[in-house]
Amino acid sequence: MPNPDAHKLDLSLVMVRGLIGRCPHCGVGHLFARYLKQVEVCPVCGEALGHIRADDGPAWLTIILVGHILAPILLNVVPDSTWPDWVSVLVWTGLAGLLSLMILPRAKGFFIGIIWRNDGPGT
Repeated sequence: MPNPDAHKLDLSLVMVRGLIGRCPHCGVGHLFARYLKQVEVCPVCGEALGHIRADDGPAWLTIILVGHILAPILLNVVPDSTWPDWVSVLVWTGLAGLLSLMILPRAKGFFIGIIWRNDGPGT
């Protein structure tokens, strides 16, 4: 069931609320119950959020962002590095994993906010 209040909110506000893991409607309630498990209903305003599916969007955005963050660093550091290969593998894969874990929930909140605001499929 579409939310009539959704279109009254500015899209950029809803995107920022999603990025920080807050309810896109009120901006106060938490969007996630666990790492990536979204709440069924906002504990503050009662907005139904559990039915919104972000699908592959957050994973896609995470891959794009991690690649664009690490590629310039790798291209500038690795050619002049004197590190052994095993150290490079550990450092760069560890950094890529850490960045992915940090970005993924924010990307999911971002997509949930956009889908909620635009009454997308599943809303």
